[in-house]
Amino acid sequence: MDARSPPLPASAALRLKRDLVERALAEGFDVVRITGPDSIPQARKRLDRWLAAGHHASMEWMAETADRRASPRALWAQVRSVVMLAMNYGPADDPMELLTRRSHGVISAYARNRDYHDIIKGKLKQVAGFLASRAGEDVKVFVDTAPVMEKPLAQAAGLGWAGKHSVIVSRDFGGWLLLGVIYTTADLPPDAPERDHCGNCRRCLDICPTDAFPSPYQLDARRCIAYLTIEHKGPIARDFRAAIGNRVFGCDDCLAVCPWNKFATTAREAKLIAREDNTAPPLAELARLTDAAFRERFAGSPVKRTGRESFIRNVLIAIGNSGDGDLAAVAAELLGDPSPVIRGAAVWALAQLVDDEAFAAMASNCLATENDTGVAGEWRDALAERTAA
Repeated sequence: MDARSPPLPASAALRLKRDLVERALAEGFDVVRITGPDSIPQARKRLDRWLAAGHHASMEWMAETADRRASPRALWAQVRSVVMLAMNYGPADDPMELLTRRSHGVISAYARNRDYHDIIKGKLKQVAGFLASRAGEDVKVFVDTAPVMEKPLAQAAGLGWAGKHSVIVSRDFGGWLLLGVIYTTADLPPDAPERDHCGNCRRCLDICPTDAFPSPYQLDARRCIAYLTIEHKGPIARDFRAAIGNRVFGCDDCLAVCPWNKFATTAREAKLIAREDNTAPPLAELARLTDAAFRERFAGSPVKRTGRESFIRNVLIAIGNSGDGDLAAVAAELLGDPSPVIRGAAVWALAQLVDDEAFAAMASNCLATENDTGVAGEWRDALAERTAA
């Protein structure tokens, strides 16, 4: 305990908590709960097991920050309370229905408008500033990018529980919640933790197109479409391409099928409500985005972070999965793209859409001039698959 600031009397602490919650709700948060910095003692062991299994894929920062991520005190020794806040981003449409529109791309519900990091961080600063001024204590705010164990802390605070898909589920909002965190030196009364309400249900596990859950509550990012389409750089393994379908940024399947979504409501924060042009945009339109056009279209959006190369790679995989022969011409336009990743994805898309004779002619022409061994390998692999078939 920091001797320079003794804890508040119980009645004063309760008033402060009440006022804090009221202010947070006024700022647009939908749920506010509080826990202590020592409330997740098992988190480090679970994190170590996850890392040892390689389930973090190329996200090396997860291992590099494991010590600081282990507990709130490891990141900030002076913390006394952890305020967990959540904002609902429930979509107005059914994400599963969008998957049937094969000539259109599907962007994950959280990414169809403004970047939630910016939205939530701005609001967190307002709430934290209010707390600091009222309590005379220090505060720190975090939104997803810092080494903070948001999901275990959210469950410890009673905000929700980590479902079998490893995402926080709420009895009031289902699985459509974005989390923010305030660490503070103020002593605030904690809330009771939430228990697991998944029961025998395993819809989220069974729906996964790539079998990314080796067991309940364990996600292997190496197989996750959200990871593959957002974080992974370079070509996507051939084994996963068909399963990606028309998802061009992220995947909502495991969230969308959760029965607790029967209590979900649509987002009330205007900047989290989907822009019309980001709800099932035509693949042909997306494929023709230049770098400048990509940056302009997705300015201020989470999609911009993945970069044009990875995004157009995803779009071409979706084109290959579309079954729409008219999109073959769009894919062919990208055989000359400066990016070998994009050229390779265009090869795969064409292999799914054109007949053997046309594909063989394209392969003959392109292999004669293609200098990148990876792209040449895409042509040869596609030709070999056709021959085997």
